[in-house]
Amino acid sequence: MIQLIRGFKDILPGESERWQYIERTAVELFHNFGYREIRIPIMERTELFARSIGENTDIVEKEMYTFPDRKGQLLTLRPEATASVVRSYIQHKLYARDPIQKVYVIGPMFRRERPQKGRYRQFYQIDAEVFGVAEPYVDAQLIHMLVTLCQRLDVPDVHVVINSLGCPRCRPGFREALARMLAEVSGQLCSDCVRRSTRNPLRVLDCKVPACQEAIGDAPAMVDYLCDDCRAHFAEVRDTLTRASIPHRVNPRLVRGLDYYTRTAFELQTGALGAQSAVCGGGRYDGLVKALGGPDIPAIGFAIGFDRLVEIAGLNGRQFADGPQLFIAPIGDAGRRQACQWSLELGAAGVAVELEMTTRSLKSQMKRAHRMHAAHVLIVGDDELAKGAAVLRNMATKEQSEIPIEDLVGNLRTRLAADKK
Repeated sequence: MIQLIRGFKDILPGESERWQYIERTAVELFHNFGYREIRIPIMERTELFARSIGENTDIVEKEMYTFPDRKGQLLTLRPEATASVVRSYIQHKLYARDPIQKVYVIGPMFRRERPQKGRYRQFYQIDAEVFGVAEPYVDAQLIHMLVTLCQRLDVPDVHVVINSLGCPRCRPGFREALARMLAEVSGQLCSDCVRRSTRNPLRVLDCKVPACQEAIGDAPAMVDYLCDDCRAHFAEVRDTLTRASIPHRVNPRLVRGLDYYTRTAFELQTGALGAQSAVCGGGRYDGLVKALGGPDIPAIGFAIGFDRLVEIAGLNGRQFADGPQLFIAPIGDAGRRQACQWSLELGAAGVAVELEMTTRSLKSQMKRAHRMHAAHVLIVGDDELAKGAAVLRNMATKEQSEIPIEDLVGNLRTRLAADKK
């Protein structure tokens, strides 16, 4: 028997309805704030991710699914959405229509990480991106949207964590101070952090190895090195969140794993995930559009781990898999032929209908209709055809009534609509 690839998963009926509900909730919220959907390919030229994410990041060095095509061009399954959205923004000159663009993406990403609870090699993300707005108010708006989404999905124990990563003007001083400090404790760092300390020292702050966390206990904080503009920007973000009654705390160790981030970085964390506390995160990437060949336009965005969100959303008590409005239970060949015709017409008319196509007994069909949570069952056989009326059974009240076969589709639509009320 051929089985799933390790790190991949099937989303089965019964579970997929939960995913659809979460997606609908997110899309409705995004539309309320003026965001529109953009659909991007799952495969890009490897160069796009190497240039945007950073060649010295774990994602590019270890985790991407990269392979040559038949002409030797290196292609990569997208490990995240932002780079592709920026590429599309530049390629299609969306900035020429209006530099301010607000878009969202929902779909699968791919990273060859160690599979664990809530983390897969094909995983799903909900992304939102804003281009053309440098003001700090949009930073707060994105965080507010995330908090609102978590509230609507009953995600427990959510708290906002933010930091500022500075800008190209103020970050070099911080990097130098951090690199000096890391050199003094290099003997206490894991092998990954020793490598990062010279190539990408900010990533050391994000290491989860306890020995590394202890070693960098006295590490300098980026917020102490901010230039005046970055300090004012960060203060306004915090003030806006406070005015919106969104509690938050500053974590000077919060960094993002991708090189393109600047200024505001944020996460929404929850105790419902244990050690993997972040359910979503994001931040500014003001220089990325220009770095990938576009105009100098600021941008900011976030990504939500869809798989994790499904796990922790408080939706277990809700019924998402609605049964059909009507289950047609035919008896005999003539009944099945007529039932098939009705089912086609009813489905086209907007009625959720399920037709029993096998030769089960009526008792077996009624049991199946009950398992499917069908609202009504329509029974038709030789007797009903001869009489000119089918039998309609309300599965909730157990009441039965006759429906004239003449114009049965119209009669049923009227009856089902009335029962729904």
